[in-house]
Amino acid sequence: MSAAVARAVVDFFAALDEDVGQAADVTTLLERGIVAGHRRLGDHATLQRALRDEADQIVPQIASVMPIVIELLRSELVRRLADERLRPGVQPAEAADLVARLTLSFMGAAGTWDLDDPAAVRRLVRGQLLAGVLADTPEP
Repeated sequence: MSAAVARAVVDFFAALDEDVGQAADVTTLLERGIVAGHRRLGDHATLQRALRDEADQIVPQIASVMPIVIELLRSELVRRLADERLRPGVQPAEAADLVARLTLSFMGAAGTWDLDDPAAVRRLVRGQLLAGVLADTPEP
């Protein structure tokens, strides 16, 4: 089961990378990534069935690969933040770690955010995730 879950995670993020495409900046990367990731998770029939019927088996397997996923996203965000003007005192690695974790969390559980609405996702990313990170956060 571990190998199947790991392969599914690799495939998921490879497809997500294609969905996001060439994002010019960290803001666009997060906006596209959250929308596409949330949609892909919701549309993944096998995953949804496994979470419904076999959560006790699948959740620990997913949890075991999440540190790798977080590290990959964190590394990409550190790289992207190097090209941005950050607010005074923001440490890129710390900001990237927090933003990576929150981004993955929103992909899986939108809370009150309508992730099918581009304007809502823009407000989430610009007004919440990056507002305390970027010096020149674009208006939501």
